[in-house]
Amino acid sequence: MQVAIQRIDTSLPLPRYESAGAVGFDLITRETTVIESGKIALVPGNVIVKVPEGYALLILPRSSLPRKKALVCPHSIGVIDCDYHGEEDEIKVQVQNISNMPVTVEKGERIAQGMFVRVDRAEWEEVDGHGAQTRGGFGSTGEGLGTKD
Repeated sequence: MQVAIQRIDTSLPLPRYESAGAVGFDLITRETTVIESGKIALVPGNVIVKVPEGYALLILPRSSLPRKKALVCPHSIGVIDCDYHGEEDEIKVQVQNISNMPVTVEKGERIAQGMFVRVDRAEWEEVDGHGAQTRGGFGSTGEGLGTKD
């Protein structure tokens, strides 16, 4: 799949897949950012991506982010739509510092990963009911910790 991408700082490399089996590519931070304890910040990812029609680009934290940097993504997953690629639409990674000290993310660090997924748009067909047996609601397949289904 060919994807149009623009780097803000051309001295930094393009995002890349780190292994032959990787499904996500790593985003590189454009500038050094300090996140104060307990605060939320946006870390610039250095690219504007034109997501192909029929796809979404998911921005996910790297699995090592909490352990190595004491940062989490408070929104869990970022979703980049196919019409988010204007001049000011640099991908940014929202992070929250969960430590008791300031955390510094250095320019050029790998902070998050992107993954393209195919998407469809729903065409709603409103019905009066679904005719299915009720399972009992949210979390209904187990009755608690340690129980067997």
